[in-house]
Amino acid sequence: MEDQMKDFMHFLLVEKGLAKNTLISYERDLKAYGKHIQKVEKCTLQEITRVHIVRFLAFLKDQGKSSKTIARHIASIRAFHQFLLRDRVLESDPTVHIETPQKERTLPKVLSMEDVEHLLEAPQIVDHYGKRDKAMLELLYATGIRVSELINLNKEDVNLTMGFVRCIGKGNKERIIPIGGAATRALTLYLEEGRALFVHKNYQDDSLFLNHHGKRLTRQGFWKILKRLGRDANIEKEITPHTLRHSFATHLLENGADLRAVQEMLGHADISTTQIYTHLTKTRLKDVYTKFHPRA
Repeated sequence: MEDQMKDFMHFLLVEKGLAKNTLISYERDLKAYGKHIQKVEKCTLQEITRVHIVRFLAFLKDQGKSSKTIARHIASIRAFHQFLLRDRVLESDPTVHIETPQKERTLPKVLSMEDVEHLLEAPQIVDHYGKRDKAMLELLYATGIRVSELINLNKEDVNLTMGFVRCIGKGNKERIIPIGGAATRALTLYLEEGRALFVHKNYQDDSLFLNHHGKRLTRQGFWKILKRLGRDANIEKEITPHTLRHSFATHLLENGADLRAVQEMLGHADISTTQIYTHLTKTRLKDVYTKFHPRA
């Protein structure tokens, strides 16, 4: 089964061209599935039936996994079995009649505009670290790009003269996003006075944002910086790397932005994904009404 999984992962990488994080998710899901099939069900790949898969999904539910996580596992398992069927490793697909559970629609957590201001002012731009951190936060909030897209930016992806950033999102799709004056000023300061101090003399790296080793900043590195700046800004809400992306979309819609324009800037393939932010703005309006209307 391990050999077939390796073949499948190679297929996803080479022929499908999936992003690194997507490949990691597939691999993690299938490893858990393979372990259950071999150690609990004790059956071969050819012996797997719908019952075995349903028992694995029940095992995930007993572990407290959310319906969203279970739905992702089903998608991974289904894609794997369809690959095996296409390659004639199997004669039938045991996932055919397995239903995907309804995902719980949870509203994303966002910061208020006041909290965003506090967070953006948290970096102390007295040294190159502060200039880099300020530029990263301003760019995230100005564009709504994902953290993975942020850390993968190279110097040539930012055009400060024209005022836009070019990034490669999910499915290897390119999009061009405008950046405002505050982000432009922060990036200019970082590029002119900060970035050169991160560059290592033994090698060159074209990454826009570098760590203290002179290499591309990692997701984990950004996560640590964000947590520290959140504490410095005295923000009590939990802040994740996606928080500024959610806040970007919500604040745009609250101020009258067109839903299609927000969808394009976020890089959502389906507008229904973007529509969750309209639910969020309605919820926030209701909270404001309840709090401030004298007869609420």
